[in-house]
Parts: sequence; structure tokens; C-alpha cells
Amino acid sequence: MNDWRKLQQYLHARFLTSSFAQSAGFATAIGDQPGLKEVRLAETFVDVKVELPEPADAISRVAAEQGLRADPTQVTQLEIGLDTADRAEIGPFWAAVLTGDAGNFKDNDVVDPTGRFDNVWFQQTEPHETPRQRFHFDLWVPPEVVADRIKAAVAAGGTVVSTDEAPAFTVLADPQGNKVCLCTSEGR
Repeated sequence: MNDWRKLQQYLHARFLTSSFAQSAGFATAIGDQPGLKEVRLAETFVDVKVELPEPADAISRVAAEQGLRADPTQVTQLEIGLDTADRAEIGPFWAAVLTGDAGNFKDNDVVDPTGRFDNVWFQQTEPHETPRQRFHFDLWVPPEVVADRIKAAVAAGGTVVSTDEAPAFTVLADPQGNKVCLCTSEGR
């Protein structure tokens, strides 16, 4: 298990490669492992996420057979937290903006069924005067999904703050004033 690190609920490993072709070959070789949750490949690495130690061991053996080395110091998982006194008020907005569906707010997390963005969770706090904390995301999306995301976010309680720079970006805010910019490559 030297190749693997537990982050949140899964085991993660990064195997270093020398080319995209080598990354693709390794991903193909491990693709039928039971318990495999995710494989992301790039020119110089393959990131693997599994649920249980057994497939992790088997994947490490395949990596060793192919001459790949793991670098467990490179595995990371970002969680984005927002302090709030009312998760139910702002959670659906963030689910709508980030996934296109307010229904992807589960318990105190925004859950992305496609796995394309990092975990967003809401930490319960005592009510406080605004602004105690402010942050915003720059979320890059394909131009053809911006209108639907804005519509879903507004339906979930959000507001459009500014369209001055649209289509390059549109600024939205959740019901508590936390902002997000929906960004595209158009108009830049």
C-alpha cells in the first residue's frame, strides 16, 4: 500500500509515466479492476481512485510490471468549504450553478455526478452579520450551457449580479451574497 493514500473516502495513487501513450496503455491494463472508481490520465501521470485495498494492490502490481513508479506525495483532493448558518438556503443554489441541477445538494454537500469538480461542503456556523466571509468561484463552462446554468441558479434562489462582461463572464450570487463567475472563452 506504499503507492496509495486515503483521501476522504477513497484510496488514491498517482503513477508517473513518460508519455500519453504509456498513460493510456496503463489505464487500459487496469480498466477491468473491480472497485475502480476513477482513472484520470495525462502525458506524465495516471491518477487512480479505488474503493478497497485489493484492487489497489493489483493495480500497483500492474504498474510495477510496466516499470511505472508511484508518487504518493502528489495525490490531492480539494474540498471547498463555506461557513453558513443556513445550509439549506444556499446549498441548492451552489448545486444548480456547479452541476446544473439544484437536486445535487445532498446532506451538506454539493455532489457532482460527473466528478468534474471538487467537493463543496457547507460548515454550520452561528448566524452572523454579512460579510463575515466572502469568496467566489470562477467556473469555466462551455458557452452553450451558460443560459441553463443561470436559469437553474436563479430558480434555486440566486440572483444575477452583473452581465457587464458577458459572454466572457456573468456574476451570480447565492441568497447570502456569495458570488460565482460563470466564465466562457467567448468575448475574451
